[in-house]
Amino acid sequence: MLVGTPLLYYLLRAYDEDFAKLFKVRAEFATMMERTPQSEQEYALFVRSVVDDNALPHFTASGVARIIEHSSRLAENQAKLSTRFGAIADLLREAAYWARKENQEMVDEQAVQRAIQETIYRSNLLEERLQEMIQQDTLMIEVSGSAVGQCNALSVYNLGDYAYGRPTRLTAVAHPGQGGVVDNERQAKLGGPIHTKGVLILSGYLEANYGQHKPLNLSASLTFEQSYDEVEGDSASAAELIILLSAIAEVPILQERAITGSVNQRGQVQAIGGVNEKIEGFFDICEAKGLTGRQGVVIPRANLRNLMLKQAIREVVAEGKFHIWPVETIEEAIELMTGMSAGQPSAHHRYPAGSFNHAVMLRLAAFERVTKPREKKEPATM
Repeated sequence: MLVGTPLLYYLLRAYDEDFAKLFKVRAEFATMMERTPQSEQEYALFVRSVVDDNALPHFTASGVARIIEHSSRLAENQAKLSTRFGAIADLLREAAYWARKENQEMVDEQAVQRAIQETIYRSNLLEERLQEMIQQDTLMIEVSGSAVGQCNALSVYNLGDYAYGRPTRLTAVAHPGQGGVVDNERQAKLGGPIHTKGVLILSGYLEANYGQHKPLNLSASLTFEQSYDEVEGDSASAAELIILLSAIAEVPILQERAITGSVNQRGQVQAIGGVNEKIEGFFDICEAKGLTGRQGVVIPRANLRNLMLKQAIREVVAEGKFHIWPVETIEEAIELMTGMSAGQPSAHHRYPAGSFNHAVMLRLAAFERVTKPREKKEPATM
């Protein structure tokens, strides 16, 4: 019997001709299971088995409930439970340690939470340093005011057994020309193929929505400011599209709001990974710089089932001091990020005056006038 990752299995099967003959039965193990009353009961029985095997103090009902909630957090799904039983068993043993240290006869919710916090503390040194640099304005992140062609995009950094989110300033500039949209990350060989695909999708959206009746005369560039590592994934494409349109229309974006989500050529905002870490990363910066009650994060509506946020954030959201806005289309995101109506096109593909899209069309028309070659005058004849 061999136990390993799917990648190793496929590699061995592809390159070792005897592998399939020797190992004829393959079984795949899921990393999560459905969260039902029955599976929660089975999870409680697993807790009991770890307690008995390790001679640990018994867990209270609230302690078991916190373990189950943390399991859904590991699965990144409200309707799922993680099957990473090794990690759960380690958490149970550490929670029992903190309960004994406090001379508690049973392990309650507070002891489990202490174990979770201590696990994070042992791994988040780099996260703390980055947050400190943002607070000192060494890394420039604004959580108030507004700016044209600039917004807070959200990234996830994975350190193996620990992941954290942080905001990154994303900027765009646009001017008349024929260069199209240039991805600075790709030009500097810092952009991965999926990120490059996300940027190319933006050109398709622009052509479909603003270039149906006349060619676009546009040159623009996109970049992640103060980013020196490879950028991969398309979760910033919604943010990139909004700052690109903002740069074209010269309409400012609210810096107190961050956004994450990928976008397709039809303007639909699609689900992304790491939504909890991204929200928490922006919240920590807003909290450090001062909550105003207007700050928040725009996320894809499809990610609502993945929300398993920390208790502190849930409480602040319930109090209305921080917000989470789910959206399905880029037009909804534009309205939240600019405070301006996006505007729907008429039958003649014209947008209402005063709308965001109307401002985009006006600027594109101005770009066309600048780049249109002047007609040569015929010389006068005598």
